[in-house]
Parts: sequence; structure tokens; C-alpha cells
Amino acid sequence: MDKSHDASSGIDDALIAEATAQLNQEIKVLDTWLAELAHAPASDDESMAAYQSYMDMRASRCEMLSSLLNQKKSTRKNSE
Repeated sequence: MDKSHDASSGIDDALIAEATAQLNQEIKVLDTWLAELAHAPASDDESMAAYQSYMDMRASRCEMLSSLLNQKKSTRKNSE
């Protein structure tokens, strides 16, 4: 393998690791907010709207995380 390819793979791995950590942190924050909103009265429309919005954000972050993990697997297979 060529050294420039090795270097770019390292950068890709580093970026994937950083993005993964960031997404995991965002998911934890959203989980905390969702847990707090879960105790809000069902009649509180603003809280229910926020809850749905945070659920959507969490689902989006989870999809991005899944894509990153698949990319990481793909990158490893290609470098072998």
C-alpha cells in the first residue's frame, strides 16, 4: 500500500472516531432531556412538541451513528 493512502486512512479513522464520540454525547444529552420531558403533564402541548422534536433529533443522530459505524467497518475492510 502507498503511504499517502495509509495517512488518509488514519485521518478517516480519526474523523470517524471524533464524529462517533460527538454523536454519542449528543444522544446522551437528548436522552436526558427526553427523560425530563417524560414527566411533563400530557396536557402540556409545548412539552409534548419538544418531546417529539427531541425524539426526532435522537433518531437522526442514531441513524448518523449507524452510518458512521458502517463506514468504519467498510474502511477497515478496504485497508486490509
